[in-house]
Amino acid sequence: MIEIKDSALQKAAASGMDEFIQLFTDKYKEVLGGDPDADNMHLLTGEQHALLSYRIFLDEVMTGGFCQLIQNGYGAYIFDNPFAKAMRVWGAKDFSRLIYKAKEVYDSNKEDLQRERTEEEFMAMYEDYEIFDDLEEEFIYMEELITTQIAEYVDDHIGLFAKIVK
Repeated sequence: MIEIKDSALQKAAASGMDEFIQLFTDKYKEVLGGDPDADNMHLLTGEQHALLSYRIFLDEVMTGGFCQLIQNGYGAYIFDNPFAKAMRVWGAKDFSRLIYKAKEVYDSNKEDLQRERTEEEFMAMYEDYEIFDDLEEEFIYMEELITTQIAEYVDDHIGLFAKIVK
């Protein structure tokens, strides 16, 4: 089980929801040796993967939207795993619906969305996939609430996410 020091947990919790979630996900990335892949997936539980998925989703979508998320290789990790279902179970129902909507676009265009691109071709994706614009705006609008809901879920079920040690 992944261990987090109680003192680090208290400090992160006092700093805010983002820092609280980041404490866990930074530890997960440390244990994985970076990003999740076929060789290290077994090192985290389903709940830990769902939390890491949220962190990756948040970082990528807030920086460059769904096109960046997918081009950076996270499409399958987000859309081909039960991430949306986990978010629904954790209480983020509107966010879960948003992920399912984005998954429909992803599934319909997977080959094109994932293909290697030049910088110019990547920038053109934002015009080709304007369908993501409304979903990105919706996410930005609800991000603070989602982060709060997820942090509260983690706090209420902390043993699923890490062992807290002295």
